[in-house]
Amino acid sequence: MWISVGSLSQSKPMQYELPSGPATRAAAVVTVSQLLRNVRDTLERRFPLMWVRGELSNLSRAPSGHCYFTLKDDGAQVDCVMFKSRLAALDWEPANGAQVEVRALVSLYEPRGRFQLTVEAMRQAGLGPLYERFLRLKKKLGDEGLFDGSAKRPLPPHPQTVGVLTSPAAAALRDVLTTIARRNPAIAVIVYPVPVQGEGAAGRIAAMLRRASARAECDVLLLVRGGGSLEDLWQFNEEALARAIRACAIPVVVGVGHETDFTIADFAADQRAPTPTAAAELVSPSRLQLAALLADCARRLAREMRRKLHYAAQGVDACTRRLVHPRERLRAHGSLVGQLSARLGFAFLHRLRAGEAKLARLQAGLAGLDPQAVLNRGYSITYGANGAVLRDAAEVTPGDWLRTRLARGEVDSEAKRTS
Repeated sequence: MWISVGSLSQSKPMQYELPSGPATRAAAVVTVSQLLRNVRDTLERRFPLMWVRGELSNLSRAPSGHCYFTLKDDGAQVDCVMFKSRLAALDWEPANGAQVEVRALVSLYEPRGRFQLTVEAMRQAGLGPLYERFLRLKKKLGDEGLFDGSAKRPLPPHPQTVGVLTSPAAAALRDVLTTIARRNPAIAVIVYPVPVQGEGAAGRIAAMLRRASARAECDVLLLVRGGGSLEDLWQFNEEALARAIRACAIPVVVGVGHETDFTIADFAADQRAPTPTAAAELVSPSRLQLAALLADCARRLAREMRRKLHYAAQGVDACTRRLVHPRERLRAHGSLVGQLSARLGFAFLHRLRAGEAKLARLQAGLAGLDPQAVLNRGYSITYGANGAVLRDAAEVTPGDWLRTRLARGEVDSEAKRTS
């Protein structure tokens, strides 16, 4: 029995003869499992581990950690699987569009009868043409400042109307509508139907963006679609779409593909969301969270009002304590006046007595210096002919008339001699 299998290295099919033996010749009919098992064994024997070069596409990781992707070139493609243990050995992250070389075993996945490569190792071998084009456009627009954060507009915190640009048949639209309805059904949604894949989709999306901007009926716009290969998402890497996003008068959120998918539209958007659902969550504040926030604000407001009232009551109490009847104030002032009068009288009397004492001391001092007091003790004062007090006998000449002052009265005399 013969089977034809497409070869990666040859343009013509290669023919292999299935093993034959007594059991095979005896059984004219084989089961599907036997057939595919024999094909798998033949492939694995015929093609040992080899290096195959191609471009990564449709890259995805299963919850088990295994990686599934397509390896392609200009003329063909092949499904590949790289198990978790082999993937963990990579020191770089595979991405769609990357040119790689894989060390793989040619095999067959029996449960589905699918030809595939089981990848044991992978190394980078440059970038694919589409990805190179993506990087060139990204650099060009980035150098122009199209992606500058300063030019991006903030999203409205509480939008009333959200516009959604996507295909009406897309699962992304259902995800967005379901998410907004769940989080905040009060938000109105306007759908702007556009194709999100295929030739010319970028131009039609750009035109719809301009129309939505001119109509100005939304607070924010969502541009969304589900995941896909680099080719599927390529319309979101067109320059015309990026410029239309930046020229739109309404903030634009782009949620295209999966979390690991990046497009030029993501960089041009006012904000990027990893998925359509995340984009819807980004622009729809949760009603439950808003209600909880409102309740918390009400509690805080009530608490603040109670605190203000308590402070005001304490202030009134303090003012009440300071409030005194005018009669009491007059009585208190009268008492103060009496105290001050008493203190004034006492101070005046004290000053008077102190002055009297000082005067007495001065009088005593003066009395001690009074010449009359000296005369009263038996002394006398003699004046010369010129009326000056005599202090020296040499100042007197015999025959001079002298006047002597006593304690009581005066005596005139003539000098007879001096000594």
